[in-house]
Amino acid sequence: MTNAQLSRTQSVREGSIFAAMRIGQFLQFTLASCLGVFIAFGLLIGGIVLYATAMMSRPAPSVPAGAVLRIDLKYTPPEQTNNTLQMPWAYNTSQILGLHDLIDCIEAAATDDRIDGIYLDPTYFYAGPASTELLHDALLAFRDQGKFVVAYGDYYSQGGYHLASAADHLVLNPVGGIELTGFSAMVPFYKNVLDKTGLEVQVYYAGDFKSATERYRRTEMSPESKLQTREYLDHTFSRFVEDIAAARDLSVDRLLEITAGLEAGSSDDVLRLGLVDEVGYQSDVNAWMRQQPGFDDQNEPEWIDVAEYASASRKSAATSDRIAVVYLAGEIVHGEGYSGSIGGKRYAEVLRKVRESDRIDAVVLRVNSPGGNILAADRILHEIKLLKETDKPVVVSMGDYAASGGYYISAYADSIFAEPSTLTGSIGVYTIIPNPHALLTDKLGITFDTVRTTRNSAAFSPYFPWSEAEHAWMQARTDAYYERFLDEVATGRGMERDAVHAIAQGRIWTGPQAVANGLVDKIGDLDAAISSAARLAGLESWRVSTYPKLEDPFNQMLKDLSNFNPSFISEQTLDAAVQRYFPKSAGLLDALTSGEPQARLPVLLPW
Repeated sequence: MTNAQLSRTQSVREGSIFAAMRIGQFLQFTLASCLGVFIAFGLLIGGIVLYATAMMSRPAPSVPAGAVLRIDLKYTPPEQTNNTLQMPWAYNTSQILGLHDLIDCIEAAATDDRIDGIYLDPTYFYAGPASTELLHDALLAFRDQGKFVVAYGDYYSQGGYHLASAADHLVLNPVGGIELTGFSAMVPFYKNVLDKTGLEVQVYYAGDFKSATERYRRTEMSPESKLQTREYLDHTFSRFVEDIAAARDLSVDRLLEITAGLEAGSSDDVLRLGLVDEVGYQSDVNAWMRQQPGFDDQNEPEWIDVAEYASASRKSAATSDRIAVVYLAGEIVHGEGYSGSIGGKRYAEVLRKVRESDRIDAVVLRVNSPGGNILAADRILHEIKLLKETDKPVVVSMGDYAASGGYYISAYADSIFAEPSTLTGSIGVYTIIPNPHALLTDKLGITFDTVRTTRNSAAFSPYFPWSEAEHAWMQARTDAYYERFLDEVATGRGMERDAVHAIAQGRIWTGPQAVANGLVDKIGDLDAAISSAARLAGLESWRVSTYPKLEDPFNQMLKDLSNFNPSFISEQTLDAAVQRYFPKSAGLLDALTSGEPQARLPVLLPW
């Protein structure tokens, strides 16, 4: 063999060895990666099993004597416990206590000899005016039993301060502050930027007060929009000021001066003005509590978290007669929806089960919704009509909002209750459809052509300008939905169509205004609605069952793991982020992109 042949043979051997080494390294890395995945998955499953075992073996929480009920409200309480949208798999291990379970806990603690007081931290708390008033009143009722409420906050939003003002002793962090500026509504308008970019948004609406489309066709609020917004803000702000003035022993006029003049600046300012009782820290709160009757000034108070107290104090009733409370909270959307929304398909199924159950004698619909997709709302209303055919009384209890589509699903109730600060009405319909034709053609230079079998084969396309016939068809469809809305309300409320139209047109109303114009029967809370349903059903005793049945956060995480869907996860993540950081504009993206008729509020008030 020649030297050249030997060299080639050696090169081949070295190449083969190198290739084998690369293959070996590849297999080694692949096996290591797979092993790592299996180990991680095994640790995850093992952790879940260990956690589940610990949860099952954990003893029921006990309430120590002389305890202080801790209520941390650094979140917006949902209407129903755990019915709130979160980032996928980012579930807490504790219950996300809902508004009414929270109030039930406060009421139970008021007569519980083991509970001496409540510690409240509403830092960054936000809820609608009606919900905040309910919690505020529950705290005052707790104090009426001779027990104390102490509040501490690093910072108080207006809603948080409204709630905290019910406390006997209110403490603010030395570097904190109180947001006390008054209520406002701030509405963005996009017409100028749409004109500059060439993106056309085609809007169709029915009702002079249906202001949701104004942001795309105007540069400022219409007189009708300003009128209804001012009426609602003035009403809720008056109640806000009156509550705080009474709780803090200030005159209404003085509190208005403080608010209008931005006098609540530093912590020293708010202490001097009498808005808080002490500037200090958590340790100062503990020191204050140790001085209360029955406490040892040498030892820290015994604490019990409100979620644990809810579990420890839960009782079962002996009676078999049941009233179903169906929580309809959030945006009305197509399909199953998600936590914190009202999915048309899902809630129609919930109502069907309630209708078919022989164990349910009456139904209360707790509606807290700014509306949404009218097709989904109509699906829910159809089930409510079928429910009424069973002769089971149906009563509606309205929360912060029961507007537009939220009112649509309420109209057929035997009786409708609203809170004093409920925002309701907004009977109107609109459709928003973006058309990027001018943007694509004039700005980006993209052109389109088509072959059609009829002159309308490419109708409603985003790639061509719309004809007058297309615009007329879309407006006629929107008007038809509005007429259906009027007819449903007229039938449900026993009114004439023209009488409904006179108070409709998208106009919003407060609870008392809605009672005056016939859209609501009475001012009252959820308990009042439940008592009304019991009377209508002829029940002398009853117990309440809540719907829909929700998973606790841990079980929901397991369900997400077993039903992994990347597209749903990404969509839910986006929805959760919008609701967290832009809560008062939630749902507008869906309204803009769906192209379907909407019955919803433009923004949640107050801003």
